[in-house]
Amino acid sequence: MSLRLSGGRKLLSPPGDIARPTASRVRLAVMNMLATELPGAHWLDLFCGSGVMGCEALLRGASKVVAVEQDRRVGATARSNLELVASSLQPRPSVQVIQQEAIRWLGSAQGESFDLVYADPPYAAGLYGALLERLAAGDWLHPQALVLLEHATKNPPEIPAGWVVEKQKHYGSCGLLVLARS
Repeated sequence: MSLRLSGGRKLLSPPGDIARPTASRVRLAVMNMLATELPGAHWLDLFCGSGVMGCEALLRGASKVVAVEQDRRVGATARSNLELVASSLQPRPSVQVIQQEAIRWLGSAQGESFDLVYADPPYAAGLYGALLERLAAGDWLHPQALVLLEHATKNPPEIPAGWVVEKQKHYGSCGLLVLARS
């Protein structure tokens, strides 16, 4: 499968069918929705797969991308893609890829806060509640941060107390929730 950024640049695709890259129309819609928030933003990409969402964020001005991916081979693909895009930009943004399970990492690591968090976990894995709990419990979010959850349209996640839905979009079988802390 060929993977391209919205500007046409080719990226590496993850091996096999381990990852499910976000569809180009969803990526473009997300980036257009976040156009005013992206310049200078710190972007956290959980379950990053190929890193394509982080790459799109970099192209639109994010100053830092931290990508978390459990699978070693997929994480290596994400690292290559993110470094390729970052190396073409001036000033060069900061890129970090962490190989660890995202929920576990959110529970054990701490260091910085993010403006934008994109999470695309395996749809049927039931990780949304734990993910939002860890984000809320840690110091992961700047005061005006947004959390974007990609999910199956037919099975939207339940949103725990303490969160407010800012936007909800559907793109075929893919749904997107944009959340903020209440």
